[in-house]
Amino acid sequence: MPSLKKNLFYSILLILANYVFPFLTYPYVSRVLGVENIGACNFVDSVINYFILFSMLGLDSLGVREIARHRDNKEELDRTFSNLLVVNMALTGFMLIVLAIMTFTVPQFAAHKDLMFFGSFKLLFNSLLVEWLYKGLENFRLITVRSLIIKTLYVILVFVLVRKPQDVWIYYMLSCLMVVANAIVNILFAHLSVRLTFSGLHFWPTFKSLFTLGLYAILTSMYTTFNVTFLGFVSGEVEVGYYTTATKIYYMVMALFSAFTGVMMPRMSNLVSSGEMEKFKSFFHLSVEVLLGFSLPIIIWMMMMAPDIVGLIAGPGYAGAILPMIIIAPLVFVIGYEQVLVLQTLMPLGQDKVLLRNSIIGAGTGLLLNVLLVPLLAAKGSSIVWIVSELLILVLSQLAVTRTVEIHFPAVELIKNIAVYIPLAIIVGCCMLLDSSILRLFISAGLTAAYVMAFQVFVKKRNPFALMKK
Repeated sequence: MPSLKKNLFYSILLILANYVFPFLTYPYVSRVLGVENIGACNFVDSVINYFILFSMLGLDSLGVREIARHRDNKEELDRTFSNLLVVNMALTGFMLIVLAIMTFTVPQFAAHKDLMFFGSFKLLFNSLLVEWLYKGLENFRLITVRSLIIKTLYVILVFVLVRKPQDVWIYYMLSCLMVVANAIVNILFAHLSVRLTFSGLHFWPTFKSLFTLGLYAILTSMYTTFNVTFLGFVSGEVEVGYYTTATKIYYMVMALFSAFTGVMMPRMSNLVSSGEMEKFKSFFHLSVEVLLGFSLPIIIWMMMMAPDIVGLIAGPGYAGAILPMIIIAPLVFVIGYEQVLVLQTLMPLGQDKVLLRNSIIGAGTGLLLNVLLVPLLAAKGSSIVWIVSELLILVLSQLAVTRTVEIHFPAVELIKNIAVYIPLAIIVGCCMLLDSSILRLFISAGLTAAYVMAFQVFVKKRNPFALMKK
């Protein structure tokens, strides 16, 4: 069985490639293109991502789970891979037709038809990305090396080719070409692990499972992807620029914990299939420990340094992103713990109907709040919708986990950790007295990291990866 330590190392590198590399270019392109063009790119990309969501349904989760379950049986592995890929390709073809029709009939889409054209390639090649295959096999090395190379080329090309506001189409084209290049490499190397077969395929059971988990993903997007799309329709591209800028740092920070979750999910699925429930629970508690030590100091730093973070990421003209960033900062813990409950616990346990029920409630709440708050509060309203909806999903998921495996919310541990990090808030507050924005950011970040490491090493005196030796 692959080493969790090595998988986590590769997964972190992969996540950093997906988020930090674009972050290297974002301060540059935000200044070159301006807030309106950035908003246009993010609006179009949110639309394309929504089409991808419908074409993939629940494949990201179902694929990892099913590949992990059958990876020790070559015949079943080939059949599972083929089932999933064929169904995904069929759904993608249908969504491409719908996208083409809507591009020429919806005024907001037609206004950006050049960007929508490039987005269609992102939609098409996303079906060949098959990241779920490599994650289910716990093989992160290939896609990590591939991603580092392609992201490096992307950064170079952005700085070379994007030079003026009119180059907005070049910027979005390069973003879409990253997906194309990644998909080509992945599908070419897939033959080393699986073989495409049309023997003994059963599409209907696969589609039913995809549909159930897909509804969960689609409904969940009512307060994530849909937020951006609805904000663009109601409040315009400038507010989209504020909101998406505010979420940039969150996504990059959250990516680090998502790397951990991505490694743990196939292992948890494998433990469930083999009946090792005690080890399953021990991994759950490990995940919570890692999350608490990781999320709380990051939340403190993000909330207190939000003006300087926005200034560094986007430059002048983005002050409207500061308050939305402060509002969404607690999502680092909320969504992190939600990932532990959903991706590492309920999905491996096969609780698909529970996930669907929870998502229906969360989506209904998110849709109602979008209609009520976004026309009045714009980007700030979208931030409130997101955090309220995620909190509701967290509560519902915790109730399901408690009922299924008798694991309760770590309230005591959370309170203890909050108490421990109160002095950190004072330390970061003192950094705000410095004159230089760059100094405030980097000194506060360095002191935050030092505080966390000192607490883990000298107070807790334990290795967070102690359960990952095998």
